Amino acid sequence: MLRIGLLGAGRIGRVHAKAITAHPQSQLCAVSDAIEDAAQGLAAESGAEARPSEEIIADPSIDAVLIATPTDTHSDLIEAATQAGKAVLCEKPVDLDLGRAIACQKSAAANGQPVMIGFNRRFDPNFSALKAAADAGEIGTPEMLSITSFDPAPPPVSYIKVSGGLFRDMMIHDFDMANYLMGQLPKVISAVGTSIVDPEIGAAGDVDTAVVTMTYEDGRIAVIKNSRRAVYGYDQRVEMLGSEGLLQAQNMLENTVVKSTADGVVGAKPTYFFLERYMPAYQAEWDAFVQATLSGSSLPVTLEDGVAALAMAEAATRSAQTGQPVAMSEILKPVAK
Repeated sequence: MLRIGLLGAGRIGRVHAKAITAHPQSQLCAVSDAIEDAAQGLAAESGAEARPSEEIIADPSIDAVLIATPTDTHSDLIEAATQAGKAVLCEKPVDLDLGRAIACQKSAAANGQPVMIGFNRRFDPNFSALKAAADAGEIGTPEMLSITSFDPAPPPVSYIKVSGGLFRDMMIHDFDMANYLMGQLPKVISAVGTSIVDPEIGAAGDVDTAVVTMTYEDGRIAVIKNSRRAVYGYDQRVEMLGSEGLLQAQNMLENTVVKSTADGVVGAKPTYFFLERYMPAYQAEWDAFVQATLSGSSLPVTLEDGVAALAMAEAATRSAQTGQPVAMSEILKPVAK
């Protein structure tokens, strides 16, 4: 049984609390949050105790912590928790600054504790099945990947201002998905971004609509499309073209009813947002963390994976700003010294 401390009682923290308390091999013992009422409320719902993060990390009876706090606290908390001998599952991204994320990676490695980054989409049953089919050679050699990720509506501009930007906040999931499916980092990233959904997002220095093209050493190509607005729901699709066929993971729909009449054929919309779409993935992610931690086996998503996705976000941001392709070697060499 893993005894867990949850750092962060916001929306995503509550999602993780459900996964922790539902798992037969984990017990949620303590919850912290900068807003004390939020911590106390979630702790009461979960049969846990509200405590400061520092106390949770220092408590030797806590085996692992799940970090669901604001991004600018992630690296510090990962370092503190691993130094205290705890396993860690931390929400993405590792940090908003790539250099700081790499320093965190080195520190955690020196502390010798396992750290998993919360790229929950790897655990989505549909994306996992697509990955398994590709690895089994069912479409021959994968040659082209297309990832679509559209949110139903943009977040508040107040969030945009502290998010790190679309590439680090939203598309980072898709960068990790590309690495997961293609099996390696791209060689070159080209990005274009614009603000056409909400002018205030542009005024805040971010984009709300973007397309990224990635080319690989072996000539393969991947494309990611992001938008902060899809009025019909949460659009999450993956398509992989191979030398002998095509694999597609389609949207999850509100229901599977299709009405066909003389007026046309009508079906349900995609589920509205990530809570509906990815709850099974969050549960599978947590189970993978628990099993790896208890058995001492390798984690399925690592801190290195988190740094890799952040480096891709940095390359995309730079490309969108300059209008020029960016080699991944340009991004990684300066910060690796």
